[in-house]
Amino acid sequence: MASINKRGSSWFVQIRRKGFRPRFKSFESHSAAQQWAREEEAAIDNGHGRVETKRGRETTVSLLLNRYSKEVAPKKKGAVTELLRLAKMQDAPFAQLSISNLTGSALADYRDHRLNQVKPTTVRRELGIIRSVLEIARKEWGVPLRENPVAQISIPAAKDARERRLKPGELEALLAAIDKGRNPLVRPLVLLALETALRRGELLRLTWKDIDLDCRTALIRDTKNGSDRTIPLTKPAATLLEGLGEDAGFAFPLTPNALRQSWRRACHRAEIQDLRFHDLRHEAISRFFEIGLSVPEVALISGHRDARMLFRYTHLAPNAVRDRIDKLSNH
Repeated sequence: MASINKRGSSWFVQIRRKGFRPRFKSFESHSAAQQWAREEEAAIDNGHGRVETKRGRETTVSLLLNRYSKEVAPKKKGAVTELLRLAKMQDAPFAQLSISNLTGSALADYRDHRLNQVKPTTVRRELGIIRSVLEIARKEWGVPLRENPVAQISIPAAKDARERRLKPGELEALLAAIDKGRNPLVRPLVLLALETALRRGELLRLTWKDIDLDCRTALIRDTKNGSDRTIPLTKPAATLLEGLGEDAGFAFPLTPNALRQSWRRACHRAEIQDLRFHDLRHEAISRFFEIGLSVPEVALISGHRDARMLFRYTHLAPNAVRDRIDKLSNH
């Protein structure tokens, strides 16, 4: 409860709450003092006040980022990329703040600064990581945060969703460049990505024990959404796998970094710009729709649980749609 007392010609307000540092302020009028007291107490009651305990003053955001990097991030898919993001955040001004002094305003400054450097989607991912760090800290590590400060700021809209597909001649140029490289597994891996829409990690984790060439199926384990799925293999996909001539271990015994380097060098040799390996998944899914597969059929292959997400990946070529309409019209 706030106390308001007159001292000389001023009205003096004092607010004391357990877990919060005492707040004091003076005003020229009693009404102004009451208004400020009401607003401050409402902020505390609604969870917007910062808990200012000794631990809150001594625990910096940097310490939380470090603990998250050691205990949480390594267990996640995409750990390498997330750990790199966490390491870069350590140099940000907000990371030097104590939990007691961390505000939505400090995170908004970080957001605005990063928006001048990188795309909105990157900033969204970074704020998502910060949200996860603070959420685990307040719920599991006993860090005195009444609410997550990330919830107080607006998150940039993802306006830069990629629509990159292979242009005419790019695949041929890319394969020719890959053939000049040292690793014979990269070519079949790239072609299999186009036949299956598998993610890079799914391709690299694919084992022979999960491949059934007789039934032309493959069991995909440890997927992004956390559940296994069995996908059909096209005839070209089965032929590619048969051509590898192996029957034990990983189908593609490559490290993520080896594939990354081979891809980068091939794109450079082929003079292909702004093509990422993940764009092959986008290309494959688009091709599935262009040959007439339904949304449920594509979802079975791609592993999407939310059918709406498929529309992010699907950018149909108008001529393919035209040809399919013509084909249907002839029946």
